[in-house]
Amino acid sequence: MDFLTSIILGIVEGFTEFIPVSSTGHMILTAKMLGYDDQTPIMKTFEVVIQLGAILAIAIVYWNRILTLLGWSRSEPIAKAAPKRLNLIHVLLGIAPALLVAYFARDFIKSLFHAQTVLFALVAGGIFMIFAEWYNKHKARLTAENVDDMTYKQAFLIGLYQIISVLWPGFSRSGSTIAGGMISGVSYKASADFSFLIAIPIMCAASGYELLDSYRNFTSDTIGVFIAGFIVSFVVAYFVVLAFMKLIQKIRLTHFAIYRFVLAAVFWLFIMH
Repeated sequence: MDFLTSIILGIVEGFTEFIPVSSTGHMILTAKMLGYDDQTPIMKTFEVVIQLGAILAIAIVYWNRILTLLGWSRSEPIAKAAPKRLNLIHVLLGIAPALLVAYFARDFIKSLFHAQTVLFALVAGGIFMIFAEWYNKHKARLTAENVDDMTYKQAFLIGLYQIISVLWPGFSRSGSTIAGGMISGVSYKASADFSFLIAIPIMCAASGYELLDSYRNFTSDTIGVFIAGFIVSFVVAYFVVLAFMKLIQKIRLTHFAIYRFVLAAVFWLFIMH
């Protein structure tokens, strides 16, 4: 892998990790178009490294909220905060189901990482997102306009929906959690906020676990491209998340779903043929 490839893949990871378009699908397609096998040990380690760059970006964007969750806010002591506030129990309920499934079904999940599975997941995830947007507008009783209004039940339901993305590569973690939140009576923006927040611990756990198996791939020949990919992924993810939250009322889940259908068509042309 050269530096240009590292930069391209870092851009793709940073751009797609936190929006509901499937970073897995994009990484497979991009690696294929660049002539790389995304299942080689070096590539798998590289993907973990650039995911960590994206995680760092989201942690910086939500730094003040993270401090509040940990018991301290830059603006005021936690004791003076409103009694109804997102807390660590919400986060735990949101990540526990997926972490448990990922731990006990790790080998099975790895066996699902192939092109056909991802292709179908892109389409199925898009359909699920369209349904969630329709259901949120016409059927669901909106009870959480912002993330501090969420109940423990809603956090747990979002955690259950997240399992879909764990068991079905290409479905999109953010897509399943945002759509799941909207079906559960949480607003689009609050669902996105919660999705980004729970991404930090769950992705750190997953990436850290993978690094235990692949740390030997950090050599003098690879460290440079790994660092370049990490930095690019961090910068791109940071600005993408800021832009997404600013434009969230203009870019609906249906728009992302249509994009996924187009991506699936491109995926089918380049990967399946």
